[in-house]
Amino acid sequence: MYLMLENYIPILLFLVIGGAVGTIPLALSRVLAPHKPNKAKLSPYECGFEAFEDSRMKFDVRYYLVAILFIIFDLEIAFLFPWAIVLEQIGVFGFMAMVLFLTILVIGFIYEWMKGALEWE
Repeated sequence: MYLMLENYIPILLFLVIGGAVGTIPLALSRVLAPHKPNKAKLSPYECGFEAFEDSRMKFDVRYYLVAILFIIFDLEIAFLFPWAIVLEQIGVFGFMAMVLFLTILVIGFIYEWMKGALEWE
């Protein structure tokens, strides 16, 4: 039982150090930084301009298409790294499965490209 718990000590140490690195600077900034709010500091600010529209305004659908493309290619990379590591072990079947997966993603990418989802006006 003791040997099994010994394996978790590095994980616990990592979590403690990570938590300390995240919380100590925040606590120090709260204690040491001057706190002098005024109207200009508390006003809404976005990209160098005053907020001029409702925060619930509709976004262009192209924004969502680009977001979906990002998720697709992020997912692709998440699958490619483990696949590349075990390529020799999975053989031809694994290779052909990945070729099929990449083909489907490329078809989707070409479809989005042809629809003009990647072009901004």
